[in-house]
Amino acid sequence: MLKMAAKDTIIPKLDSEAAIDVFERQLRDYVSISRKLIWQRQASFLAATVLAAFYFNTSLAMLCYSALLITELMDLVLQRRVEAWPGKDRKAAKRFYGWVIVNTIASSAVIATFALLIAIQQQPGGHVMPLFFLFAAALFAAMHNHYIMSALVLRLVIYGATFLSISVLDLVQYRPPLDSPLWLEFFTVIFVLYFIVDCAFIFLRLYRKGQKQLLKIKLEHDRAKRAYEIKSQFLSTMSHELRTPLTSIAFSLDLMESEAVAKLPDELKPIVDIAVKNSKRLSELINETLDLQKIESGEMVFRFEVLDVARVVSDSVNAVMAQADAEGIEMRTDLPDEALFIHADAKRIQQVLGNLLSNALKFSEPGDRITVSAQGHAGRVRISVEDTGAGIPENCEAQVFGRFTQVDSSDQRKVGGTGLGMNISKRIVERHNGTIHYTSRLGEGTCFVLEFARHAPARGAGRPQRAARGEAGGHGGDGFPAPGPIAGE
Repeated sequence: MLKMAAKDTIIPKLDSEAAIDVFERQLRDYVSISRKLIWQRQASFLAATVLAAFYFNTSLAMLCYSALLITELMDLVLQRRVEAWPGKDRKAAKRFYGWVIVNTIASSAVIATFALLIAIQQQPGGHVMPLFFLFAAALFAAMHNHYIMSALVLRLVIYGATFLSISVLDLVQYRPPLDSPLWLEFFTVIFVLYFIVDCAFIFLRLYRKGQKQLLKIKLEHDRAKRAYEIKSQFLSTMSHELRTPLTSIAFSLDLMESEAVAKLPDELKPIVDIAVKNSKRLSELINETLDLQKIESGEMVFRFEVLDVARVVSDSVNAVMAQADAEGIEMRTDLPDEALFIHADAKRIQQVLGNLLSNALKFSEPGDRITVSAQGHAGRVRISVEDTGAGIPENCEAQVFGRFTQVDSSDQRKVGGTGLGMNISKRIVERHNGTIHYTSRLGEGTCFVLEFARHAPARGAGRPQRAARGEAGGHGGDGFPAPGPIAGE
C-alpha cells in the first residue's frame, strides 16, 4: 500500500492547472459512480440493519443505520455541488477534496463501528456476519472508490483495522492454542485482507490506464483539431489570394473574347476560348473549396425564410436555359398547381439545384431532355432533377457524394470537375434537415431527388408566373409519382 502511495501520490497537490484538471476528472468520476450505485448501497445497508435488528440489538442497528443515512445525505449534497461546479477553481477543488475525505472517514467509521459492535455481542469465533459485512464493504470500496486514491486508502485502512480488531480481540481475550479455530479465523482474515488489497490495486491500475489512454486520445484530438484549423486557414487564405488575380485574368479574357478592345484574330479565338473555360473552371474550384471550408468549420451562414418552391425551381432553370439551348438539350419543368413552400435558404437551395442541373447538362448529349419537377405529399416536398443522359453505374454513392471524387476518376474522363459539388450539396441539404438521393440506369439517365419538410403556406398565397420554357402539365399534389421511368425502375 505504501509503495502505491509513493508512486501515485495519495494526497493530490492542487497547485497547478493540470493537477486541478486531473483531480476534477477524478472527482466527477467519483461523484458519477456514487450516484449510480446509491440504491445498491442502500439495499446492502438495509439488509444488514434488518439482520442486526432481528438477531441482536434493534436500537443499536437503527442508530447505526441513521448515521449511515446522514453520511449518504452528505454524499448527495456533494454530488449536486460537484455537478453544478464549472471547474478550473483551485479553492473549490480543495474544498471538495476535503469534503470527500470527511465523508469517507464518516461513512467507513460508521460501517466499521457497526460491524465491531455486532462482533462484541457474539460468541468467540462466530463473527460470520460482521466479517462478511466488512468484506462486502471493503470489496465495494476496492471496486468503486479507486477514482480518488486517498479515499480508497482511508476506507481500506479503516476496514482492515476493524477486520484485525475483531479477530485479535478474541485472541487477546481467550489466548487459544495455535490449533484453535480462533487462529484459523485470524489467518483467514489476513488472507481476505490481502485479497481485497490486491483487488483494489487491479481496479486502480485499470482506472489509471484508462485515464492515460483518455488523455492520449484528448491530446491527439487537440493536435488533429489544430492541424485542421491550420489547414482551413491555409485553404481560406490561398483561395482568397488566388481569387484576386483570377478575377483580373477572367475579366481580361472576357474583354478579349468579346472583342471590346480590339478584334481578335481567328487563329487565337480557340486558344482564348480554352483559356476562358479553364478560368471559369478554376473559379469554380476556388468557390467550392471555400464553401467546403465554411461548411466544415461551421462558418457557412444560412438565412432561412419561407420559399415558394415553384419560384426557386423556375429561377434555377432559367439560370441554365441559355447553356441548355446552346448545347441542344431540352429543359422542362413539371410543377403542381398548388403552392408548395419550404423553410430554407434561397441562395443555398439554388446552389444545390444549380449543381444538379450543371451535372445533368455535363452528362447529357444534344437531343437529351432534363426535367425538373416538384410534388407535395404528407407534409413533405420533393424536388426532382431527371435527365436522359449517360447515367451512373451501380454502387457509386460514395463517389457521387464524396469529396474530391468522381464516378470516372481516370485521366481520360470526358467531363472535368472538382468532385466537391455533390458533397457540398448533400451537406447543404442536410443542414435543412432534408435528404438527397438518386436513382439511375447506365446509358438511360439519372434522377436526383431532394426532399424537405413542407411549410404551411400563408393565406392567399398563389403560384408565381412560370418563366421556364417547355414545361409539362402539373401533378395534383396528392402523392409522389415516380419521376419518369428511371426512378420507377
